[in-house]
Amino acid sequence: MRDDGAVIARLRGAGCVFAEEEARLLACTARTPAELDAMVSQRERGLPLEQIVGWAEFHGLEILVDPGVFVPRRRSEFLVDTALSLATTASPVTVDLCCGTGALGLAVATSARLTGAGGTGAGTVAAAGTAAVRGELHAADIDPAAVACARRNVEPAGGHVYRGDLFDALPPALRGRVNVLICNAPYVPSAEIGFLPTEARDHEPLVALDGGLDGLAVLRRAALAAPAWLAPGGVLLVETSDRQAPEMTAALSAAGLAARGHADEESGATVVTGSAQP
Repeated sequence: MRDDGAVIARLRGAGCVFAEEEARLLACTARTPAELDAMVSQRERGLPLEQIVGWAEFHGLEILVDPGVFVPRRRSEFLVDTALSLATTASPVTVDLCCGTGALGLAVATSARLTGAGGTGAGTVAAAGTAAVRGELHAADIDPAAVACARRNVEPAGGHVYRGDLFDALPPALRGRVNVLICNAPYVPSAEIGFLPTEARDHEPLVALDGGLDGLAVLRRAALAAPAWLAPGGVLLVETSDRQAPEMTAALSAAGLAARGHADEESGATVVTGSAQP
C-alpha cells in the first residue's frame, strides 16, 4: 500500500511546487508500488513530469510526450487561441514548424472553434488520436525524436509529419497555400540557457531551447521565408518574450507582413503575428 504522504514529501523535497497534484497523477499512472517509486525517483532527478507519465494536457487534448522531447507549455495555449481568433476558414491549411510533439498545430487543426461550435469543452480532455483534422495539417521538426513523437500524435488525426529544417521539410506544393503557419521556434538567448529550470536544461533537446545570440535567430529565418508559403490572408504566429516582441514585430514587417503583438497577462505569454495581404 502506497504512502501518499511520503510521496508528497519526496516531491516537495525535490522542489515540486504542485507536489500534491503530481503525487496523485503519478499514483494513478503507476501500476505497482515499485513503478511508483521509480517514477518519483525520476522526478527527484529533475525529469519533466510529462515525460515520466508519457503525456501532457494541452488545449483540451491529451498529447503523448516521449522522453527527451520538448514538453508543450500551457502558456502556448494562448498562441492556439490567437490562431483560432484569426482563422478565416473552417478548413484551413495549417503548418506547424518546430513542432515538437505536434501539440500546437494539432490543437488548432482539430478545434471545434473552426466551425463555430465552441471550444474543446470545459473540463474535458480528449486523446490526440481521437481528434480529427479539419482542412490539412502538416508538421515538421529537425529533431528525429520530436518527429517520431509528433507522428504518434498527428498522424492518427489525419495530419502529416516531416523531418527537416523549417520550410525545407515541407512539400513544395504547400507554397502559397498555408492559412495558419505556426513556428514555435526556440527563443531563449544562448547565454540564458544555463538559467533555465533543470527539467528543461537537462532533459529537453538544446535545439528546442537555444535561439542564438539574442534568441531570434530561427524566428528571423522563418519570418523571411514565410511570405512565399502563406496564402492570401494567411498568418504566421510565433511565440517570444515580451522584451523580444518589438524586434520580432519589426522582422515580420520587414518581410512584408502586417505585424502585430498579442499578450496574455494571466499566462505571461507573448505572441507576434504577421498576416499576408488578402
